[in-house]
Amino acid sequence: MTLIDKFGRKHDYLRLSITDKCSLRCVYCMPEEGLEFFPDDKVLSGEEIIQLVENFAKLGIEKVRITGGEPLMRHDILDIIRGINAIPGIKDIALTTNGLALKRMAGDLYEAGVKRINISLDTFKPEKYREITRGGNIRQVIAGLEVASQFPFELKMNCVVIAGQNADEVVDFLQYSIEHPVNVRFIEFMPIGHNSDRDQKLWQDNYKGIESVFDICQEKGWEYEPIGIPGNGPSENFQIKGGQGSFGLIHPVSCQFCESCNRLRVTADGALKSCLYWDDEDNVREVLNDFEAFEALIQKSLNGKPENHEMALAENEKNEFQKPTWRHMSQIGG
Repeated sequence: MTLIDKFGRKHDYLRLSITDKCSLRCVYCMPEEGLEFFPDDKVLSGEEIIQLVENFAKLGIEKVRITGGEPLMRHDILDIIRGINAIPGIKDIALTTNGLALKRMAGDLYEAGVKRINISLDTFKPEKYREITRGGNIRQVIAGLEVASQFPFELKMNCVVIAGQNADEVVDFLQYSIEHPVNVRFIEFMPIGHNSDRDQKLWQDNYKGIESVFDICQEKGWEYEPIGIPGNGPSENFQIKGGQGSFGLIHPVSCQFCESCNRLRVTADGALKSCLYWDDEDNVREVLNDFEAFEALIQKSLNGKPENHEMALAENEKNEFQKPTWRHMSQIGG
């Protein structure tokens, strides 16, 4: 079976959050005061997660990305991955992590079935890393990245570009892509969970488009060319001539990619979101053990999926029928 929405988009990719908890408090992901995490009984259990993916596999989902919060904070993470890896039809398991636990877990993750890892890293400067993450230790991340690179993962590095914080380091990340076999992905700061006037101003003041990456390449005399790389995300990828790695641009605000969206999202508390940005969601936890009801609910959600998220603020003002999600990024899973 194939999951197709009313705009003809085929969906074969599930982004699955398994916890809203995180060991960091990144400025673009959580408010400064932090968030009240879901109680344990509100979060999908390991058994429910595996059943959920089994159901989706029957509907044509082939690729799963495990997200959070920080997924490696779950004590049963390896059991979850092994269970998903054993499901017929699942061809690819990826993981997004802050990297703090990778040094001790990389080998086990590979053995369990993870093929690709995205590591969130927004600066190479220890002090700035503590500022952006509100207390994180970058040395742990670098150590985890070094250990993970010893295994045949496809490694990507996610960098959210924020004006006044790390935009001046784009050149350093490009240099890293030349010297290391990693795909460095520059991501625009998105207005997710920024619904108050204060939050909207914060986003507007800190938003920076990422087209300047090309200007930097030209200034440095770096020749680059578009390339294709394995994966399911919306990045446009390039490689600097002579580089070991590559870089990608993900620009949901300035240049939208919704026409090719192939993904569904499920939050840690079992809410299906067909679109990252809008408030619409359906509770799939209630129908996990009734496949016909599950299938009907998924199709209902797809039928209501908008053609475009209209994330840019100017577009939001034009939309009278939907409102942005109340969830912060840590509660959605990206």
